[in-house]
Amino acid sequence: QVQLVESGGGLVQPGGSLRLSCAASGSIFSINAITWYRQAPGKERELVATIASGGSTKYADSVKGRFTISRANAVNTAYLQMNSLKPEDTAVYYCNANVITTNSYAIHIWGKGTLVTVSP
Repeated sequence: QVQLVESGGGLVQPGGSLRLSCAASGSIFSINAITWYRQAPGKERELVATIASGGSTKYADSVKGRFTISRANAVNTAYLQMNSLKPEDTAVYYCNANVITTNSYAIHIWGKGTLVTVSP
């Protein structure tokens, strides 16, 4: 069994920063792409940033220059550093990963999310 657990969400003032973590655990052989999504109240889930196993990254236009995605393969963890936060960044942030398990299955898993609230 493999699971993803997000952490690091909370309440922050506009202009502030937060660092989200996404920790994978279980029967993991390797992890390919890891992607952060977010879903604001009343809106569809949207891609925020993704990082490939080799480290290449892509970002939504709305977060370019403010958010940075990274990963630490040795500990099966990805991070999302969020700077210059705006009220419109308020959302539940979800982590998603493409995992190869130790018994050679390719699976696509989601975490349960962490809430980020940007408010004065």
